[in-house]
Amino acid sequence: MNNQTIVKTNFEFPNQTHVYKGKVRDVYKIGSNHLVMIATDRISAFDTVLPVGIPYKGQVLNQIATHFLDLTSSIIDNWKLSSPDPVVTIGQYCTPFKVEMVIRGYLTGHAWREYKSGKRVLCGQSMPDGMKEHDKFPEPLVTPTTKADHGHDEDISKKEIIETGLVAESDYLYLEQKTKELFSHGTEFAKNKGLILVDTKYEFGKNQDGKIVLIDEIHTPDSSRYFYLEGYDERQSTGANQKQLSKEFVREWLIANNFQGKEGQVIPNLDTDFINSVSDRYIELYNNITGESFSKADNSNIIDRINKNVNGYLSNLA
Repeated sequence: MNNQTIVKTNFEFPNQTHVYKGKVRDVYKIGSNHLVMIATDRISAFDTVLPVGIPYKGQVLNQIATHFLDLTSSIIDNWKLSSPDPVVTIGQYCTPFKVEMVIRGYLTGHAWREYKSGKRVLCGQSMPDGMKEHDKFPEPLVTPTTKADHGHDEDISKKEIIETGLVAESDYLYLEQKTKELFSHGTEFAKNKGLILVDTKYEFGKNQDGKIVLIDEIHTPDSSRYFYLEGYDERQSTGANQKQLSKEFVREWLIANNFQGKEGQVIPNLDTDFINSVSDRYIELYNNITGESFSKADNSNIIDRINKNVNGYLSNLA
């Protein structure tokens, strides 16, 4: 492959105090007030990080996130200060709330699995009888989850969050309101691009001044589910599968090749054709979601490029 991918990072930035490596993003804390978030080209499915990088995936995710952080800054301030490199966002260090604000416009995914098992209440929110998979809810449902340090996030209700003191009531009500406003904005934006924003999650934190801000990413295909708007009604009426704009195609390919992350299963060989096809799909996601045309960065020496761009920005912070 001509293009270098970034799968592992081992940067040593000036005044670096901590490094956190997630499934996809590596986050470097600078001093006590700033974060450098690097969107790598790693890809995960079934709680497994696959052994190869996907060219431009990190750039796609980082640039979708920065695009929407900028677009929604009139709704709520966010952590972002700058994106000095195609795969990097630098922002304020914030103390995160210990809940993720999930909001669902449609009966899909986890909500559908709970519904199908007979449940009609999710995170304290009622779901009407007589719905089928991918039907639209009368009103979007806010269904928070706990943020687990280890293992899986757990569903939790507004009542439980406030009663246990996980989030103060006044703060939670503000998070809930901003979640609805952000989702409403994202829904309208998606509709204008021929898409349906099905569900998503938002994370919030408090900055050094104690102000609540939006953190992490927003409206990317890793944090959100999209359907194509055209043909949605027809597919619902005939019971056909909805056409999704997400990394679901990667999961489907892995399942077809006998891998679902279960014990004893071996990750199938990810050949060059498959890797390039995944890269092309991510670029297609970018073009559809943003309505802009993706411009590939020069990845011939991606590590040096990131070092130069980040150090240049940090030197101006000092």
